[in-house]
Amino acid sequence: MVAVDKREAILEAALALFAERGFHGAAVPDIAQRASVGAGTIYRYFENKEGLVNALYQQYKHVLGQTLLGGFDPAAPPRAAFHHFWRQAFVFAQKHPLAFQFLELHHHAPYLDATSRGLEDQLLAMAHDFIAAATARQVFKDVPPPVLLALVWGAFRGLVQGGVEGRIDMTEKVISQAEECVWEAIRR
Repeated sequence: MVAVDKREAILEAALALFAERGFHGAAVPDIAQRASVGAGTIYRYFENKEGLVNALYQQYKHVLGQTLLGGFDPAAPPRAAFHHFWRQAFVFAQKHPLAFQFLELHHHAPYLDATSRGLEDQLLAMAHDFIAAATARQVFKDVPPPVLLALVWGAFRGLVQGGVEGRIDMTEKVISQAEECVWEAIRR
């Protein structure tokens, strides 16, 4: 196994364990065992467990951002922009289910470094700016952007979790119906 493969194996194992058990429940020896490497090998690639969790967080925050913004037209009307973000969020969650679970579990964790927190802040700022602009144009209800974002993202997270648990059959029709319901909840 070459070095890049070991690093990738460590990242994959850590992603699965961090998503399943959380940061504190995922011990370095367990990560090493799942990656089929010695525990000391992890420290050749990452300074410590915090460095490992931050590397994963940054990797998948970038992927999430690229997915959300991929093909986005900044001149699109708010409804079309909302549709784009809603659909792209589902693309990310369906393509990277463990990463979605991992990001949701760790996004406010005290062990995230300044770079990881900065990525989170950057995505939140873009969402808040979009919401504030649409609110100023009287498209969205006059509610603070963090509140509207919490309503949208909370509904999205609930749907994804319901799909993962098998309580909701996440068909295209259901995703479209949910999008329309959430849009109606936030628009004027």
